[in-house]
Amino acid sequence: VRMEKSSKDFKLVSNFKPTGDQPQAIEKLVQGVLSGTHEQMLLGVTGSGKTFTMANVIAQVKRPTLVLAHNKTLAAQLCTEFKEFFPENAVEYFVSYYDYYQPEAYIPGSDTYIEKDSRINDEIDKLRHSATCALSERRDVIVVSSVSCIYTLGDPEDYRKMVISLRPGMTMERSELCRRLVDIQYERNDVNFIRNKFRVRGDTVEICASADDSVAIRVEFFGDEIERISEIKIVTGELLGVLSHAAIYPASHYIMSAEKRNAALEEIQREMEERVRWFREHDKLIEAQRIAQRTAYDVEMLTQLGFCKGVENYSRVLSGRAPGSMPYCLLDFFPKDYLLIVDESHVTLPQVRGCLPETGRASILWSITASGSPPPSTTGPCPLTSFIRRSTRQSMSALHPVPSSGSTVRSWWSSSSAPPVCSTPRSASARRTDRSTTCSRRSTSAPPGRSGCWSPR
Repeated sequence: VRMEKSSKDFKLVSNFKPTGDQPQAIEKLVQGVLSGTHEQMLLGVTGSGKTFTMANVIAQVKRPTLVLAHNKTLAAQLCTEFKEFFPENAVEYFVSYYDYYQPEAYIPGSDTYIEKDSRINDEIDKLRHSATCALSERRDVIVVSSVSCIYTLGDPEDYRKMVISLRPGMTMERSELCRRLVDIQYERNDVNFIRNKFRVRGDTVEICASADDSVAIRVEFFGDEIERISEIKIVTGELLGVLSHAAIYPASHYIMSAEKRNAALEEIQREMEERVRWFREHDKLIEAQRIAQRTAYDVEMLTQLGFCKGVENYSRVLSGRAPGSMPYCLLDFFPKDYLLIVDESHVTLPQVRGCLPETGRASILWSITASGSPPPSTTGPCPLTSFIRRSTRQSMSALHPVPSSGSTVRSWWSSSSAPPVCSTPRSASARRTDRSTTCSRRSTSAPPGRSGCWSPR
């Protein structure tokens, strides 16, 4: 539940000032971003203030920022630090919400199909919704994320179009509000009032939104008109304030209008019939029965509930994208001028590259679709391609950096009392080995105790 769209600037709050080489690094990084430099590196040893340096860069650049970390623990630590630096701005946390995930697979030798299974962490799902809500309404946003940010989400345009905007004095019947809440996948529950639920008491509707489970929005009606909107504590019912506007965001990122969903279901049904016909022509009756049964179940779930297990498999069809196009992800919720900071890039970027190549991924997905599981439309480009094509602004902060491409990378380092681990010169080259990525340079200025070639592990 959100208020009016904010255009507030970033306000850095700290008792410390940049010292040593930090002012020079901040100035050069800001100049690089504003001048359109695509990739930069900030090099420095542990404890030299790289996070504080990047906080100053964010405050001066004044752009929505995505901070990419290589694991959930580091992302949580960075999120806590940025919240201390920017207490008046939106600092969000976006990581994978799976407590357990078993991908679907097919073993041709034994004709064994393993169905996808997963368990979602509700608390992390709430934080993910908080991040997308913040990106949809304001620019002073910092999202600290893991590699999960490059994996499939719903269409951001559909997500924003389905928002319910409420103001006092609006003409709307109580039944219409309840129907619209159900359309964006909220459930009515007058007993167990938790996140993504709403309850009705006389002429009052109380809504517990997807991004916050500690407060609720109370909408009071007088006839067919909204009389008052207020914010209350869920546990005690204490009135926290009266609102002039409230926006209720969808309970799922895979939300869409009924017309768009019906068109997508027709496309899924048509493709399923084509696959069944193909399997029968090639005397593969088991596969034909399997794909017909599973697709019919998914279509029924999408028709009645608006979602199904593995709904991301149908993301291309549901969002109306062309075959081979990039799937939507968190990067699409950012404006085009966003800033990307990759922390510990010597670990994070190899994680991004760790996605299987297009050909290998396609062969694995084809072995599943050939077994009569999801239809071919569920296959698409790998997340790595999505990440590369959508990264419009990059500023990389790394302890042991490795260039992300073959191009020359401009670099600066900041240090308080210790020398940098390495300042990559123009003559540096990166090569891939079987065990690790090493940075090779023929120079006498290698780190203490090392010479020639060294490994940044």
